[in-house]
Amino acid sequence: MNPFAENVLDRKGKHGTGALLVEGALDTRHGPILYLEDVSVSFDGFKALDNLSLYIDEGELRCLIGPNGAGKTTLMDVITGKTRPDTGSVFFGQTIDLLQMDEPAIAQAGICRKFQKPSVFDALSVFENLELALKTDKSTWKTLFFRLTAEQRDRIDDVLVTIGLTACARQRAGILSHGQKQWLEIGMLLMQEPKVMLVDEPIAGMTHQEVERTAELLLSLQGKHSIVVVEHDMEFVRSIARKVTVLHEGSVLTEGTMDEVQNDPRVIQVYLGG
Repeated sequence: MNPFAENVLDRKGKHGTGALLVEGALDTRHGPILYLEDVSVSFDGFKALDNLSLYIDEGELRCLIGPNGAGKTTLMDVITGKTRPDTGSVFFGQTIDLLQMDEPAIAQAGICRKFQKPSVFDALSVFENLELALKTDKSTWKTLFFRLTAEQRDRIDDVLVTIGLTACARQRAGILSHGQKQWLEIGMLLMQEPKVMLVDEPIAGMTHQEVERTAELLLSLQGKHSIVVVEHDMEFVRSIARKVTVLHEGSVLTEGTMDEVQNDPRVIQVYLGG
């Protein structure tokens, strides 16, 4: 039984059972910011997740590793509402039951996801991409008459500094390098003011210098956001992670520092090829 379940908010929105209204501030005073317990997901008899439990603390940077088919993508799908588990509990803080919410509501609540392939608007400038990602009322009327406030401009400028793209602000996103596009998409997530960021294989296709810059960027964000990074590059994981979770056959095999998991005989057997 989820110990945080007593105060679950379960008010249905007028557009259906999926679009729920999340009221009140996120409460993490007495527990993790992201809480999954005994989560199972099956696809045509195959168990993608098998009684998986995972706890992410506020401000933590956690790395998830595991062989193909370990359940990493399905786990992210469950957290963001794309996939509904067969069993288990998934909570955001102590009071927000993510299984009672649809994908847009989960994103609005403060959980954002970055996929491996960057999704930016190539024809727009870097600045305009960030402007579009602002956390604002996106209704038709509001969008038609939207004008940036001084505070919003400052917010965009701050994010440009964070992602290292101030000098590229007026350039078209389409001419950026692959690494710069990845940083821009991370910046677009930051414009949403997320509490939790799910980042899938952020360094795929990057140069060595871009990998180093990405490590610096993610490290600079820990403490301000909770970040879950799925990555296969062990050197990169070692450079950013204090705690690593290893998945295998849909369950948590072990957790610990990179040294601890690399020296675990079970990890050597199923993942690291020893």
